Amino acid sequence: MTANQRLVVMLYAMHPTDRAGAVIETGANLAKLVGMSPTVFSRTRRQVIEAGWLEESGRLAHISYYRLSAKSTGEDVVIPLRRAT
Repeated sequence: MTANQRLVVMLYAMHPTDRAGAVIETGANLAKLVGMSPTVFSRTRRQVIEAGWLEESGRLAHISYYRLSAKSTGEDVVIPLRRAT
């Protein structure tokens, strides 16, 4: 993982989220927070999504919102319980 990719993941991990875990902020505003150009931020976020660290949570008009994936939160290492039959 590159330094920019780590920065994007940490930004999503530390930024306030809604009840679904999505960061409700535009990519341009998030890019400004970490000092990246919107283009570099968007490209880096796409790389992080392809690597499985972020996932799209929802869309409002033309803006997509993202949240940490199960891979990044460690939820994918937990075995789900099921009812005994």
